[in-house]
Amino acid sequence: MEVIELLSELVKFDTTNDPGRGIKPPKECPHFIRDTLASWGIESELIERNGYYAVYGEIGKGKPKLLFMAHFDVVPVNREEWETEPFELTIKGDKAYGRGSADDKSNVAAVMLAVRELSKMDLNGKVLFAFTGDEEIGGALAMHIAERLKERENLPEYMINADGIGMRPIIRRRKGFGASITVPAEKVTIKGILKETTFKINTPVIETRHAAYFLPGVDTHPMISLSHFLRNTNFIAVSLEGRFLKSNVVPSEVTLKYLEPGEGENVEVDLGLTKLLRAIVPLVRASIKSEKYSDYGVSITPNLYSSQNGKHTLKLDIRMMGYSQVEIEKVLREILDFNIPEAELIVKSNEKAGYLFTHPEERIVRSMLETLREFSESVEPVEGPGAADSRFFTPYGVKAIDFGPKGGNIHGPNEYVSIESLKILPEVYKKVALKLL
Repeated sequence: MEVIELLSELVKFDTTNDPGRGIKPPKECPHFIRDTLASWGIESELIERNGYYAVYGEIGKGKPKLLFMAHFDVVPVNREEWETEPFELTIKGDKAYGRGSADDKSNVAAVMLAVRELSKMDLNGKVLFAFTGDEEIGGALAMHIAERLKERENLPEYMINADGIGMRPIIRRRKGFGASITVPAEKVTIKGILKETTFKINTPVIETRHAAYFLPGVDTHPMISLSHFLRNTNFIAVSLEGRFLKSNVVPSEVTLKYLEPGEGENVEVDLGLTKLLRAIVPLVRASIKSEKYSDYGVSITPNLYSSQNGKHTLKLDIRMMGYSQVEIEKVLREILDFNIPEAELIVKSNEKAGYLFTHPEERIVRSMLETLREFSESVEPVEGPGAADSRFFTPYGVKAIDFGPKGGNIHGPNEYVSIESLKILPEVYKKVALKLL
């Protein structure tokens, strides 16, 4: 099957995006995409921004009607959690395992093949396509492409952001924010018993590590459990270690060394770290108001911790259907003033990014639903938990949906894509494009 063969080649490229460790996706993967397209007679260009690459091209003539976009970068892996080699596509039954198999190289492969077939046709308008290498760290390349198309008056009417899951058109997605909280270490010596305990993630319904998919009340976050543990005891933190990967990836486990005060030995503890960890519970329950309805509301997860130069830093991943960075700062500052007045707070978001909110009666949504019914896929439009690069185009009035094959374990170990859904994906993209054209 051609789409599986192409996906297998793409997965072989270790396109891990991990700026915290200075790791960027290598240029060999975008070169492979460009060269493969060229072998099919399709011209494209490499775009480079700050060491990150994208492939961009156009087919057809006339007014731009549709943009396909997908990304080839992936999040880091904990190899010891994987049952297969992450950077080799491993097929077991209907599942193809590998990092990026679902997010998002299966979509890259499917869009490439759809573009190849569309390039052979007499199209009533232009189809644009782009494959980016920095979606997992904010999507600056997608933002650059959106701005460039706007400047050249070349924006499309519609966009299929091939960065979804489940074979259902995603019509709503929240905007992402990042909050960084830093407190000074406060070391003192107290007598007691030194102990250690480990808290682990539990996602009983949907196996994932993606912060946007984390659902309070169903899933257990190790850092929130740790905070609740400290808040209900007189224990004092000594140190914290864990499998911290990225601000939007929930750590699979964290280990707390702590002191139980009383008779025992003299132990150096950290009051600053203790206050920071105890503040997690009120921080993740902050009452932040969003602008539009969302199935998932506002979510706040504490996924990244570091300690250096005598300071502790906790990073929060925040998702909401809105733009209000000022509101987030106000609410979080109030919580910190009650719990850690000396804490330093920085809230960041991309001002040029919006959120996805497309009406279900828009033509692009109806066209996708009609096409899916032709493949015996009867579904309804849904909201996707995570943010995506469509958010850079919606502020310009582009009507967008996110879409992708069935799969699971996105951002987690043993990520997979459903072969049954993947094999029809190129044809789905081609047929939707023809309806819109």
